[in-house]
Amino acid sequence: MTEKRTNVAIACQGGGSHTAFTAGALQRLLPEIAGSQYDIVGFSGTSGGAICALLGWYGHVDPELAPAALLGEFWNDLKATSPAERYLNDVAVGWAELRSQGVGLPDFSPSQTRTGPLARRELRQLLERHVDFEHVRALSAVIRERRRTEDALLPALLVSAIDVLDGDFKVFRGREMTAEAILASAAEPGLFEAVEIDGRYYWDGLFAKNPPVRDFATIQDIPDPDEIWLLQINPSSHARVPRSPGEIADRRNELSGNTSLEQEIGFIEQTNEWIDAGYLPERYTHTDVHRIRLDEELPWATKLDRSPAFIDTLFRTGRERAERFLYEQQT
Repeated sequence: MTEKRTNVAIACQGGGSHTAFTAGALQRLLPEIAGSQYDIVGFSGTSGGAICALLGWYGHVDPELAPAALLGEFWNDLKATSPAERYLNDVAVGWAELRSQGVGLPDFSPSQTRTGPLARRELRQLLERHVDFEHVRALSAVIRERRRTEDALLPALLVSAIDVLDGDFKVFRGREMTAEAILASAAEPGLFEAVEIDGRYYWDGLFAKNPPVRDFATIQDIPDPDEIWLLQINPSSHARVPRSPGEIADRRNELSGNTSLEQEIGFIEQTNEWIDAGYLPERYTHTDVHRIRLDEELPWATKLDRSPAFIDTLFRTGRERAERFLYEQQT
């Protein structure tokens, strides 16, 4: 008897350095999927999650690459290892901690000074060191054509940002998948300038789809997923009411990052209810959403932390949570 195969989409929430957790989880998930009953039909991501989704997709679809190695190599290069990098990293995290505690510090425009863990130019160079974006666009075109002509179960890649001027959500894919698109998705206000693409200006997808989820069900040329595996950075709930300025700032950041996510999940759940009730034609697919959660109450300031020990801890946590998830899927 032929084993029933399961279409899976992987969605990666944004969260700065915290998405090292996502990279660690993908390191464990993607090798396990190869040769299993699962077919990946899509990757999506926002901000740091967009970078992880890009690296995971790229390593998965190019037979010359290994996704686990690609993710590890990128994040190793991202770590603050030199004395100068460690100093700047400590300054950035310390500044963010003071701001979250309500300490009055001057505001700076990203156009006036270099703020954040990496300048835009440095992040672009890092991305282009590990990803050939011309090859990415060529692979995307081949995949889209094969899905159209052969019904091939090959994954799409979706990356979200928001238009600064009109507030429209933007999902980059296919020919639009450039280094600029990834930079746009990661352009958190206050850290990076808005990124211009074709005369439009974009900020971090945190304000839009964090990450894209409903698009897996609504974009016609992407096979419908049976399951969505959500790599979630921000905690859904807290055990206590935040009271200090730092606690309030941390929780506000978590809630802002989760609001769009829950709206995306709500669309999938509502569609499932309509399918189960028989309101929709049979061509619609019931989609189960599984969450692999970081679920740690980490201060917002640590989203800027590139210290090797912190990154390594998040990688290890991601691999452990993914291992637990895979075990639960089999039992």
